[in-house]
Amino acid sequence: MIPQQRATPHRAGRIVVVSASVGAGHDGAAAELTRRLTADGFAVDRFDLLDLLPAHLGRAVQEGYHRMLVRAPWAYQRIYSSTERAGGGGPIARALLRTAEDRVLRALPPGTGAVVSTYPGASRVLGNLRLKGRLAVPVLTYLTDFSVHPLWVADGVDVHLAAHAIPAAQARAAGARDVRVCGPVADPRFRPCDAEQRALARTAFGLPGRAPLALLVAGSWGVGPVREVARELRDCGAVVPVVVCGRNEALAEQLRADGIEHVHGWVDDMPGLMHAADVLVQNAGGLTSLEALASGLPVASYRCIPGHGLTNAAALDEAGAAVWIRDPADLEAVLCDLIDGPLGARQREAGLALFARTPDDGPAAEIARVHRAGAQDGNRKPPPPRRRAVRRLAATAAIASAVWACAVGTGMATTYDGPRLMHSIGHGLDLDSFIGHRPQGGHHS
Repeated sequence: MIPQQRATPHRAGRIVVVSASVGAGHDGAAAELTRRLTADGFAVDRFDLLDLLPAHLGRAVQEGYHRMLVRAPWAYQRIYSSTERAGGGGPIARALLRTAEDRVLRALPPGTGAVVSTYPGASRVLGNLRLKGRLAVPVLTYLTDFSVHPLWVADGVDVHLAAHAIPAAQARAAGARDVRVCGPVADPRFRPCDAEQRALARTAFGLPGRAPLALLVAGSWGVGPVREVARELRDCGAVVPVVVCGRNEALAEQLRADGIEHVHGWVDDMPGLMHAADVLVQNAGGLTSLEALASGLPVASYRCIPGHGLTNAAALDEAGAAVWIRDPADLEAVLCDLIDGPLGARQREAGLALFARTPDDGPAAEIARVHRAGAQDGNRKPPPPRRRAVRRLAATAAIASAVWACAVGTGMATTYDGPRLMHSIGHGLDLDSFIGHRPQGGHHS
């Protein structure tokens, strides 16, 4: 979980950013928004919603999400789909979020002029505070994904910020009123490189100088059908796989035993590794995909994870930003086209176009505008709640914690370990077992 970050007052005012260490995409977006707003003269305070849940429930949520993705991916898909149809979570999930309201309100420092959420659960907490009249300043949600689950759209939130017209349209369809397209966020180190920089990056990572390289990411937790995909990349003959396993040391050992030559654990210099690669292969459609697009690296979605992995792949494909390879028989041909063909050229152009906005058109500028408008309006009233019927989901309190975490998280993938799936239902979804060691979050999503 991220440390609470506080800054001294600045000339432009004070803004709070609330994320959650469920996967790394939420924290990554929050970190970049914080950097940009600070550069614009704002004092920025950053909090992790999971730290503000009572009784160590933040750890339970994080661990429950992780366990379900690893041990019961099919259950995660069912939960994601059912909450998508219902338009949101059930009554126990809502009760869990209500427990954070007082703590979130107390965490906001004096002088806060706007609050930005990069996590659906945080948006719901902040939206409820706005609807109850307990929070007078505007609330914005920055949509970190290219696809928008209904849980992202919370009553009471004033403005939703989207990276592209496709997630913006999905947010409006889910009931969001004020939706603004402002482009994605990525660390400025992710940018295109020239041939000399590419050669230096390959030398730094000990990679072959001339072979086409496919960078395979596995998220900060290093979970997913990574071994299968790595072998397919190697055996198709089109590329040499370069695999990043995050903090999953066991996965790295397995890949090396499989004969995969270029295997990395945690990588601090991801911009450099992307400069060395010719194509990115991913399965979640999160922050790493956007970082690759900012680097001018073509992106292929392949063997996508359940839930948000599938919907993100579809949205990225629709936008022309990343091709979705659905059939393994197409793997070699598509990779060759991405590296040397017209498909790759179109994708590079579409990806870089996402980041072509000026600073005045970007998300930090939109946040600043909302902040100024809120200051001018005084105690600004929140937007009225939407009229909608919410189907209640029957669940026990223990399962509800995992349901909430899985339904709103964006993050890592699955391992298909059949004999352990039933075991996970009996043991992996027990709330008491969640409260223990917390897996480390990380850079990749």
